[in-house]
Amino acid sequence: MTTACRTSWPGPPAGREDEPAPDTADGDGDWPQRLAEAVTAADAPDAVFAVSRHGRRTVVTGGTGPSPGRPRDRLRYEIGSATKAYTGLLLAHLVDSGLLTGGEPAAALLGARRPPGRTPVTLAHLMTHTAGLPALPAGFYPRALPAWRTNPYGRYPDARVVDAFLRHRSRHRPGTRWHYSNFGVAVLGHALGAATGTDWQDLLTRHLLDPLALHDTAPHPADGLDAVGHGKDGTGTLPAFDAGGFRAAGAVRATPHDLLTFLEAHLGPDRCPPLTGALRAVRTPVLRRGFGHRHVHTVAWFRHPTDGGPLYFHSGATLGQQAFLGFRPDTGTALAAVCTRRFRSNDPFVSTAYALLAEQRQRNGTAPAAVR
Repeated sequence: MTTACRTSWPGPPAGREDEPAPDTADGDGDWPQRLAEAVTAADAPDAVFAVSRHGRRTVVTGGTGPSPGRPRDRLRYEIGSATKAYTGLLLAHLVDSGLLTGGEPAAALLGARRPPGRTPVTLAHLMTHTAGLPALPAGFYPRALPAWRTNPYGRYPDARVVDAFLRHRSRHRPGTRWHYSNFGVAVLGHALGAATGTDWQDLLTRHLLDPLALHDTAPHPADGLDAVGHGKDGTGTLPAFDAGGFRAAGAVRATPHDLLTFLEAHLGPDRCPPLTGALRAVRTPVLRRGFGHRHVHTVAWFRHPTDGGPLYFHSGATLGQQAFLGFRPDTGTALAAVCTRRFRSNDPFVSTAYALLAEQRQRNGTAPAAVR
């Protein structure tokens, strides 16, 4: 579904938000029980719910399946579309560093032989889902169908993603409509590589993973280190996810501890040079859409209001795993949740994780914010 939207990019970094003091609110001692209940509700072979509250971590693991060979919180999990939070931060950092502006035409970077339309699709359009692209390329489904239940994305490599983008002719002017697009963010990854002469995977490692010491995060599988995905009913194992040419949109896999480290960096940008400017920039709204422009997005996150301040989050799923990442500067809380079961209708996993974060009280003891 497409809706009218209002965009602004690139914008100034977010104004300084009050950093929470390192004290704890009433009820913080309930975290082990609340997280254990969330693990049970996930109803997955493996589940981990991890919270950082003012830098103090609580991690609870469990599952319906047998214990894997490593502790569940030390396995790497496929986070699917939550990868976009990493790609968004990467773009913000490249802009903050002066290497890019965000306004570069993607087609020109990718070697288009003829000029794009009157309003070219820019890097910022791709990241903010306003490029006028569908969720997936038109030719994706015929190629993916033979491997639909195992690895459909793996059948659509880099060159096909780029070629599909260069051939696409949108009915809408870029920047005027929002439509969530794995295709667009995948193209962004290839455009960033073309603009810098460095593959997206290497850009991610050099500019984000290494500076943040995310040593247990990578965009590729590693035998013995990764959790194994399962079907909707939690049975029947699935092969490791192959993102094909869509790596920038969904390839990252990480341990719950690395996910918390990533989120904690967003809660304390000043403690993470040289990413401080980018970490602040990804809090800034760049797009408002829907009736009354109620839906707010940054370059990396969905942004919802609470009674105390904004809540930032992104979820993701592969064929056999799910993830939720979110943080709240007003309460100094970050939450990462992962499980090894395919998404199903009326699934409680994301809603449970979101509610845990949204219901946090502020330090002054005000009532929990309603989930919106």
